[in-house]
This record gives sequence, C-alpha cells and structure tokens, in this order.
Amino acid sequence: MPTTLLSVQGIQKTFGPRTLLEGVSFNVAEGEHIGFIGRNGSGKTTLLKIIIGQETADKGSVEYMPQMRMGYLEQHEDFLPEDTVRSYLIRKSGKEEWECDRMAGRFDLKKERLNARVLTLSGGFRMRVKLSAMLLEDPNLLLLDEPTNYLDLPTQLLFEDFLRNFRGAFIIISHDRELLKRTCDTTLEVERGNVERYSGDVEEWFAFKEERRLEKERHNRTIEAQRRHMQEFVDRFRAKASKATQAQERLKRMAKLEKIDIVQPLKTSRIVIPPTSGRGGVALRLQDLSIGYGERHIADHIELELNKGNRVAVLGENGQGKSTLLKTLTSELTPLAGHVRWGHKLKIAWYAQHVHEALDGRETLGGFLTRSGGGYLYEDILRLAGNFLFSIDDLDKPCSMLSGGEKARACLAGLLLGKPDVLLLDEPTNHLDMETVEALGDALREWNGTVIFVSHSRTFVHLVATTIWDVHDGTVKTYPGTYEEYIWQLKHTLGLVSDNNETMAQVETVVKSSRAERYQELKKKRQAASKLEASLTELGKEKRKLYDEILANPTEFSRERNERIATLETMIRFTEDEWIKAQEELRKLESA
Repeated sequence: MPTTLLSVQGIQKTFGPRTLLEGVSFNVAEGEHIGFIGRNGSGKTTLLKIIIGQETADKGSVEYMPQMRMGYLEQHEDFLPEDTVRSYLIRKSGKEEWECDRMAGRFDLKKERLNARVLTLSGGFRMRVKLSAMLLEDPNLLLLDEPTNYLDLPTQLLFEDFLRNFRGAFIIISHDRELLKRTCDTTLEVERGNVERYSGDVEEWFAFKEERRLEKERHNRTIEAQRRHMQEFVDRFRAKASKATQAQERLKRMAKLEKIDIVQPLKTSRIVIPPTSGRGGVALRLQDLSIGYGERHIADHIELELNKGNRVAVLGENGQGKSTLLKTLTSELTPLAGHVRWGHKLKIAWYAQHVHEALDGRETLGGFLTRSGGGYLYEDILRLAGNFLFSIDDLDKPCSMLSGGEKARACLAGLLLGKPDVLLLDEPTNHLDMETVEALGDALREWNGTVIFVSHSRTFVHLVATTIWDVHDGTVKTYPGTYEEYIWQLKHTLGLVSDNNETMAQVETVVKSSRAERYQELKKKRQAASKLEASLTELGKEKRKLYDEILANPTEFSRERNERIATLETMIRFTEDEWIKAQEELRKLESA
C-alpha cells in the first residue's frame, strides 16, 4: 500500500461572512497524480496556499510526513538581470553544473540556451527554467497552480510528458481538461466549500457524478410514488375498523421513507452568439505582409487568404509573433510592408489579453453591457449576462469589484453584444474556469462568423479550430493537417514520440493530374468515407445498447461500462470529424 505523504484534516477557511472551505479532508499518497478542479473563486488556490503555509486555516490541520519533499511552482519570478539559465539553476539548487545541465535538457534547454540570459527568454522558456529549478530539489510531491497559463504549446507538451512520467505525487490545478485527462489518475473537486475525491480521471468523475445525480432522482421518484400509493390507502381505509391497523402501519412506513437531498448543480454558462447576416466569400487577404515593431521585422512575406466562417487557431512558440499578427490585423500595429484587406463591411471585434484591465472601475457591469449592446433590448442584455453567469444583482456591481474571471466574462459578453462578423481573440480563456472555456468553445464552433484566435488551451483549440496558421521562424503559413497532426508533428520534433511508438494518418494534399490517377484517388476516398460511415453506425449501435442496459438496470453501477461509453463518445466525435474531412476532400476532388 502506498505511503501517505500529506494529510489534510478538517480545513475550514472563511472570508468575512463567506465560508470558502468547510471541513475539507483528504490524504495524498506516494505516486498519486491528482487533478484539482472547481469554479473560479471556489477555494482551490487558497487550499494550496494553506498546505504550503502561505495562508492559515481557521480550523483543521495539515500534517507533513517525514519522507515528504514538497516542491511548489512559484508564480512570481526571481531572476536577476545577470542570470543565465545555467547560473540561475546552480544558484537556486546548489547542484553541480552537470546536474543542472542534465535537468535543463529534459525541457529542451540545451546548447546556446544554457548560456542565454533568462530575462531575454520568452515566457514559455522561463517556465521551463523554473520547472528545472524546482525538480533539482528532488521533490516527491509537487503542488502546481495553473502551471500552463501563458505557456506555448511546445512547453505544454514537454510539461505534460514530464507529469505523465513523474514517479512522485502531484496536485495540479488546471482548467484545461486535455491536460488533466492525460496526466491525472485521481480527481479532487471543490464545490460549495466541500471537497470530493474520486479515484479516476476528470472524465470518469463527471460521468460518475452525473450518474449518481440521476440515480438519486430515480430514487426520489420511487419514494414519491410509494408515498402517494400509501396515502391513497390511508385516506381510503382509515375510518374502517377492519383496515385501521393496516392504515397505521402504512403511516409508520411512510414516515420511514426518506428522500435523498439533491444539491442542485451549479449554474453553467450557456453562451449563444447571434448569427451574422453576411454571405460567403473572402473574409481576409494578407498580401506580402510584414509584421513587427519599428525596425524589427518578426515575420515577412505573409500570403494568406481566409474565407468567411472559418475558425483559425494561430499557433507557435511564444515570441514568434502570434499576438503581433493579431494586433496588425486590428490595425493596432501598422504593417511594416504589404497589405491587410478585410471583406466588404465586415464588423471586427478584438479581445486582447489584458482587455479586462481597461474596464472603467466606476462603471457598473450593467452600464458596461448596456453601452456595449446599443442595438439590443434590455431583456436581451439580461439574457446574455445570465449566459455568462451574471445575476441581476451583479449588474449593479462596479466593475472594480469584479474578479479577474468575472471581468474576462464581462468583456467577452460586451464583445458579443456588438454583433460582430469577425472575432479576433488573444488568449480569451485566461481567467475562465473549465465550464466557461468549454461553453465558449461550443458557442464559437456553432457560430457562422469568422474567428481568428490565439489560445494555449488545448481543449479550446480542439473545440473551435477548423484551420491552423503556424507562426514559425519569421513566417506565417497555413498548416496542411489537423490539430491532432500538428501536435503529433510537434511531439516528434521535441523527441517525445518516435516512428516506432506512434503513427499519424497522413492527409493527401496533392490532387493527381492524370484522369486515371484522379479516378483511383476518388475511388479510395469514397471507400474511406463509406468505411467511416459504417464505423459511425456500429459505434452508435454499441452506445445505444449500453444506454439501454443502464435504463434496464438503473441502480447497477458499472465503471467498465461508463469507461466504454466515454471511449465510444470520443471515438464517435473523432470519426465524425474524419468523415467531415473526407467529404470535404471528396468535394474538392470532384470539382477539380
């Protein structure tokens, strides 16, 4: 049995009249990989600070076992101007140079990067330096609070690989479901001051939680029906002497029938973006475009065309020019050369990384939303505010009283009230909790407008992107494959996979010129599409069969069945995406 490293018992924490944490207890054992989830403001970060001693609990205790060696990833930076990567690691850890170099190499900090000054590196590489410094202390329990915020995709993949192979234990707070699914085997969720623990990943936890809620509802309906039948018997026969004893027995039995209290789920975002009225055509043309600041060219000779309705994820390492490109598209930056040409009469809305900091703190939330939605009725503004989890009472709050997450939601709501045709979004998911990130992703996926966005949330990119612009080494080009293929190729470049242990389906991007070759290509694509359709049919049948089993035996819980349903849903989504892609490829070949 694994040894316990940390014991949290009866933690209570209040802020003014609000109880944030109430009687929180759990243990952490060697090797446990724990995903810690919950809404913004639910107390996750506070609990981690109590564990490391930065905050004190009103009640309860935290017990550290003698064998525990804790590592905590600090959010602040303590780099000195003269620090190189190597000298910083030596200074922080007191370890030999070769040990520091070896650890840095795990995060692709090699060769000339070891001698680079840390403050000249991008945010992603600085995080790699901090991770290396933490691990040189040889911890066996890590506490990680949103460690992937602002990390570029390469650093995220390296970090994910590290977590998956880490032999020690960790607790990680993250709003990115993809990261939690791939790295954690246990889930903690804080809700209404209480923490529940589940031995399974976040997907399994949500499935179990929903099934448990449905089971309670079924139980209560059964109890209500039994009570109703007993009450009918009592009302009918209470006055009859021959039935009086039986009526009394039923009254006693009714008193023993207890319903299960069902805590109503927290309200979730239900974002609906009004459709645009524009027709198809070209939304944007970039012609021989150069972007940068002053004399500094970041990317040159950009030639891109984007049709209306497409949703573009702008990907690349930090510092390569993703935000610079978006600022140039908004005219916040002037092109160094070339042209940015938008479609006729397109209304463009721009969400910058720190746009919420520009809110007028004296203006109320309701005033801000009303001003943003000049063409909307007040009832429509109230509805959209509710979609972003704001109550009527919240509308009277000054913006200065809103939390970081609330300000981000307010700015997004205000943006949508402007009825845009095009959304340019730079890190829109920062400060948003998991539910709001996924609700926004679902809404953008259903919207018929054009979206160009930068995001480090893999879940969000998976939900939204139809096209990828790769910003790399002074160029911006359309990536020819899917997001999954982009990730695979990046993993391959980083040395996280090899041809022997992972494969990638290659997409044919060149249409053959001869008629015979074109015929064979069409035949192959049609066969592939037919196979995908057949697979979808079979997967759907199996899923319906499993749900029929649940309906037939509602009180029987089967983890294996739930895992299979979750797997089937993933396979169905993937197969549907592949089928849509196959149909699009067929259409292009047939029209060529």
